[in-house]
Amino acid sequence: MQNILIHKDRTIIQALEKLNMIRDVSRLILFVYDDNKSVIGSLTDGDVRRSLVINKDIHRKVGEICFKDFVFEYDNKDFLDLKPLRKKNIKILPILDQQNRLLRIVDLDKMKTVLPVECVIMAGGRGKRLSPLTDKIPKPMMLIDGKPIIEHNVDKLISFGIKKIYISVKYLGQQIVDYLGDGKEKGIEIEYIWEDEPLGTAGAVSLVDSFNTDCIFLMNGDIFSDVNFEELYIQLIKKNADMIVATIPYSVDVPYAIMEFDNEMVTSFKEKPKFTYHANAGIYLFKKEMINLIPKNTFYNATDWIDSILSSKGKLIHSPITGYWIDIGKPADYNKAKEIVKHMGS
Repeated sequence: MQNILIHKDRTIIQALEKLNMIRDVSRLILFVYDDNKSVIGSLTDGDVRRSLVINKDIHRKVGEICFKDFVFEYDNKDFLDLKPLRKKNIKILPILDQQNRLLRIVDLDKMKTVLPVECVIMAGGRGKRLSPLTDKIPKPMMLIDGKPIIEHNVDKLISFGIKKIYISVKYLGQQIVDYLGDGKEKGIEIEYIWEDEPLGTAGAVSLVDSFNTDCIFLMNGDIFSDVNFEELYIQLIKKNADMIVATIPYSVDVPYAIMEFDNEMVTSFKEKPKFTYHANAGIYLFKKEMINLIPKNTFYNATDWIDSILSSKGKLIHSPITGYWIDIGKPADYNKAKEIVKHMGS
């Protein structure tokens, strides 16, 4: 944050030097603070140019020329909808504490939204069907366009404003730990859940001591998809559901004419019908209290969990993924994912 902060008594020429050093941010902008570290305004290269045109003084203090009516948000645990800000062409949104000190920024060109959600990524599987590709590396570390599958998923979660990720590891898991580390380089926090024994596709969730958000994502680490996490969150909250499951439409073409009966009477006749089902995509968003249904340190699949939610009369909904989705379980799936990325870059 120090790279984009400047004291109100600094001069225009000092501000220009700082602006010239900004990297990896979609707009050249500084935030001006006072002696109490409280942000009092924003300063762009446009503000500097206007001041120089009018006053022609490079030694003027930035506290005198900064834009005082800047847009900001206070830090809280609520969902932050960025759509209204995009309509106003705002590029950088500062997040302040209650003393108006800068905590972080949201780069609207890089971030789709800010979800008050933590996530668990299941990345401990052996990936036998991908052998020999997975004989020396874990499946989530297989490369797609020069980047491991799991890093594609982590970066996608970051783009939806998710700041805390738990990763469940077992088979060759140290490679994942060594590669991603604690997440600081990406501006997030990563913790690892080591499975002493395989715990299925949901069992590791019970090993997290405590979550700090009311809703949590769970996803398989070998999925490659453009799923809209914001849409899942909005639907879960809007419909007051206990869990929402991302699904994949799966169509079956019947090559014969199908008749429907009521006893011996034919009630309908369909020539080569097509039936569409919705398959589990391995991505779940759930309310924190649903974790109570998962047995501690026990092999437990997400399908078992879904059965438990339904048995306890919980509210379970689904949301179809309209874009691409690949469960990288076989070499053909892996090649398809690499082909998708190739076309995305063209």
